[in-house]
Amino acid sequence: MQPVVTVGLDGSPESLAAARWAADEAQKRRLTLRLLHAWPLLAPEPAHATSEVDQNYWAKRLVHTAKAELQARHPDLTVVGSLVADDARKALLQAASESEMIVLGSRGLEPIESYFLGDVSMPVVARAERPVVLVRAESREEPARQMTASRVVVALKLHGSGDDLLDFAFHSAAARQVPLLAVHGRSVPLHARVPWGVDHAATEEMTREAQQELSAVLRPWREKYPQVDVADSMRLASPAKAVLNAAEGAGLLVVGRRTHRQGAAPHLGPVAHAALHHGRCPVAVVPHA
Repeated sequence: MQPVVTVGLDGSPESLAAARWAADEAQKRRLTLRLLHAWPLLAPEPAHATSEVDQNYWAKRLVHTAKAELQARHPDLTVVGSLVADDARKALLQAASESEMIVLGSRGLEPIESYFLGDVSMPVVARAERPVVLVRAESREEPARQMTASRVVVALKLHGSGDDLLDFAFHSAAARQVPLLAVHGRSVPLHARVPWGVDHAATEEMTREAQQELSAVLRPWREKYPQVDVADSMRLASPAKAVLNAAEGAGLLVVGRRTHRQGAAPHLGPVAHAALHHGRCPVAVVPHA
């Protein structure tokens, strides 16, 4: 199969927002877009059937309508529809293994809650072999926000972030022709705390060392992607808080997920959890060793 971006489509506003985002992404990356609708009760396709007796009529209409809209927005984009008679989670995980990335909609909740939730999306995020992007339903201010969303933000550990995470982040920035901001957060350690606040000498030394390490991690990627304008930020705050603050106004937030060991239950780390629960922009979760 040729490289594709797959989006899970169920007709909800969230999945339609995800489809629009996925179409833009596929266009930027020059990939095919696949619209996947999965439902266990889809009927086998008969050899000859009229529309009046076609049990899959509404599923086909859902995919056809979305395809027509996206094709109108992107006339040069190849868009294919796919109906799968299977559980959505199983179908999406299978699709993820066959795709460059998989894109899912998220529930649009009030900003004070700001949760990416779902019986389908979270298991897919935790288990998928390829990057998963979660996209919120579009709000009235969404077009204006997208116009000002001018960078990609990636959350970095100084040890163990993985090449897949950095490659995805740099490739995403290059495809969009926007700057990349690499963020590393580090909480102030106990030994640097004093009764009146923090020991500034200790924190300055810690910041300087971390900044040097951050620059070293990014150096080979700056050389691989010379067209990307890269900035880095070392922040004395919890990693989750540092990343969320940096992602305000971003077009895409990229976080990592360590692939689980054989027999271990899949899980997300605290930064990925925070990004998925509170991030306002699309969030890409990239599995890496």
